[in-house]
Amino acid sequence: MKLYVGIDVSSTDLYTCIMDQEGNTCAQFKTDNHLLGATFLRDQILLWANKLQPPEILIGMEATSVYSWHPAMFFHQQEELKSWNVKVFTINPKLIRKFKEAYTDLDKTDGIDAWIIADRLRFGRLKVTAVMQEQFIALQRLTRMRYHLVHQLTREKQYFLQHLFYKCSSFTQEVDSSVFGHAILELLLESFSLDEISQADVQQLADFLRQKGRNRFADPECIAKSIQKAARSSYRLSKCVEDSIDLLLGLSIQSIRSLQAQIKELDKAITRHLEGIPNTLQTIPGIGPVYAAGILAEIGQIDRFDNQAALAKYAGLTWSKHQSGRFQAEETSLIRSGNRYLRYYLVEAANSVQRHDASFRTYYRKKYEEVPKHQHKRALVLTARKLVRVIDALLRNGQIYTPRKGEDR
Repeated sequence: MKLYVGIDVSSTDLYTCIMDQEGNTCAQFKTDNHLLGATFLRDQILLWANKLQPPEILIGMEATSVYSWHPAMFFHQQEELKSWNVKVFTINPKLIRKFKEAYTDLDKTDGIDAWIIADRLRFGRLKVTAVMQEQFIALQRLTRMRYHLVHQLTREKQYFLQHLFYKCSSFTQEVDSSVFGHAILELLLESFSLDEISQADVQQLADFLRQKGRNRFADPECIAKSIQKAARSSYRLSKCVEDSIDLLLGLSIQSIRSLQAQIKELDKAITRHLEGIPNTLQTIPGIGPVYAAGILAEIGQIDRFDNQAALAKYAGLTWSKHQSGRFQAEETSLIRSGNRYLRYYLVEAANSVQRHDASFRTYYRKKYEEVPKHQHKRALVLTARKLVRVIDALLRNGQIYTPRKGEDR
């Protein structure tokens, strides 16, 4: 007779329901969500374990942001519980919500939610626990912070481009170069006004770009001409508006450079931490320490997953099926659940791999040419799904990557 412990976690409380194999409620109570409260809850679990002598204890709670992390790790690490074969699950809230819909007359209270979690544990079919070794947890904190900063950097660059349109409305139409390079930023924001750029000698602008860009421009004269053309064809602002836009652009650049420095620092920390986790993912061309770390941090121990299909589903790289009678839909969408961090690193890694590995590049091009629209996005997701199969094999067997010629499945 197993023992099931459902915990509804909030920032301050742990509402708990202890349930036996038959679905009978053994105990239901509330304690504080801190070390003393969790210790009291552990003692109550041990009390009922000694009474019922279960062969296994399953403890479950919803994955509620940071609030469930400490309780999950606490119960996973307790030596007193290990003799009872304790398994700790942090469950996707969507699974609990859908399971609760089967009970049509239940109210919405924290105590009832704890009972639902315990009953969901009793129902079974929860094959993946979210409790991982500490080395993966530490790495996960780093890679998730990087994910956050990268998306924040993307948003900041979008804000910058919006403000740049006010200052130089024709820049993106005329200039075939990134605006975020140091030389172009200094040219536009610090050294010259639009009127000065319009009237300047092209060679003078080219020399400025060559000097500030440290000879990184392949054709500085061509870039200088396009910038001058953009400056001449752009709308002019009043002095009042121009001063405000210049201030916003300057602040935005400070934010961009700060974020870039933070990401660079995180990349160094991620690389150092990854050195302590043996893996062969970096034998795949195009996967460096950052992508490898992002993937490993979310997967943890590969034996948490039955097979590569389960891993793909965990990442949200699985397509829903639509079938009725003899009808089978040919076009379906990706499932809406899944680990968004793992999906992000897999897709980014797939984009890098298809540029460095011939077999992946062939597969990507084949999928790209199959449809007339959304070509890159579709091909990239399918390439990421193919990458999942390779990653699963490497991690499960401890082998290095060996490309297979002609593989396009």
